Amino acid sequence: MTSSRILKILCVYLLSGALVLSQELDYLDYNIEDNSSLEVPRQSVTQQPDYDAQIMYSYECASECFCPASYPFAMYCDHRKLKAIPNIPRHVRHLYIQHNDIEEITSKPFIDATSLREINLSYNKLQSSKVDKDVFNILKELIQLHLEHNNLEDVPSPLPKSLTRLHLGFNKISKIPAEATRELTKLTVLDLCSNRITDAGIKGKILSGMKSLVQINMCNNKLKSMPTDLPESIQQISLENNLISTIPEGYFKKTPNLLSLRMSHNKLKSVAYLAFNLSKLMELHLGHNQLSNLFFVPRTLEHLYLNHNDFKDLNISLMCPSLDLGNPNMLTFIRLDNNKLRGPVDYYAYRCFPRLMMIFDRNQRKDDDSEPQKYEKPKRPGATRQSN
Repeated sequence: MTSSRILKILCVYLLSGALVLSQELDYLDYNIEDNSSLEVPRQSVTQQPDYDAQIMYSYECASECFCPASYPFAMYCDHRKLKAIPNIPRHVRHLYIQHNDIEEITSKPFIDATSLREINLSYNKLQSSKVDKDVFNILKELIQLHLEHNNLEDVPSPLPKSLTRLHLGFNKISKIPAEATRELTKLTVLDLCSNRITDAGIKGKILSGMKSLVQINMCNNKLKSMPTDLPESIQQISLENNLISTIPEGYFKKTPNLLSLRMSHNKLKSVAYLAFNLSKLMELHLGHNQLSNLFFVPRTLEHLYLNHNDFKDLNISLMCPSLDLGNPNMLTFIRLDNNKLRGPVDYYAYRCFPRLMMIFDRNQRKDDDSEPQKYEKPKRPGATRQSN
């Protein structure tokens, strides 16, 4: 081996040792305790942190309630025999405090509750005289308010403009003051069933200002006439168990978007022939009235309830004056039991309503209401008929 080759090998060996020693020294330097002399590279910040989007809550919970760790924005205080509303932490969005013994609502518990979107105070003992004015109006994010099954005599007002669902059923409310609904332009559902509302209690343009209202429930009240000035947006009307005797001709011209009308258990004796000539109506409940004259059935109607009335015959030609095979009627179910029908339903019904799947027509009464009639009726293949 020549001297030049030996020299090259020796150089490689020395360089390898130096590299290993350098790596060991770097490792030792990384773990030294006194690193004050080390130079920390500067970091360039291009944008300030968005602290508003990362608000840190303590997620505290009222001692009387339960706030699940999996959903800290909800506070459950229901079924705890509470007599007062506890203080509500500001991060809470959903307050469930139903089924308690609460009689009053003061502003104090809601001082920090700026994030509330839903309140359920149903099944308590709330009294209108003990509800602070503006207690709900300060909640600018509130969307749903449940106050059903209480002892309220008045609609709390004012209410926040943000409200979309208001449930006031099963109280003692007799009227709706204009100031209570004037600002509720975003309200979609108003439930007033099982109260004491009279015609005078909704007199004037009380309801027309609610431009977004889709569903109104006024069943089990004391109405003798149809509510006036419903907004054009309305799609479902529930008026069961009232004292309504007539539907004014042309009443539904202002509500062209109506999908469902429920008026069973009233005192209707007749309706105009074209009363329900609506382009979107799908469900019509007229059971438990005193109707005897038929009316036009719109093409879109799917479910028709005429049970417990005084119909003696069913003239299908009146219900369906013309056929359009390219655009057939959508009726699939009709209930006719407990009327005074004197014979079977005309088989023409299946031509007029080709999608008809069920005719429920058992227990027909005689004119003297003594005993129900029994007779055989033709059955269409594929259709279901329930009769005696």
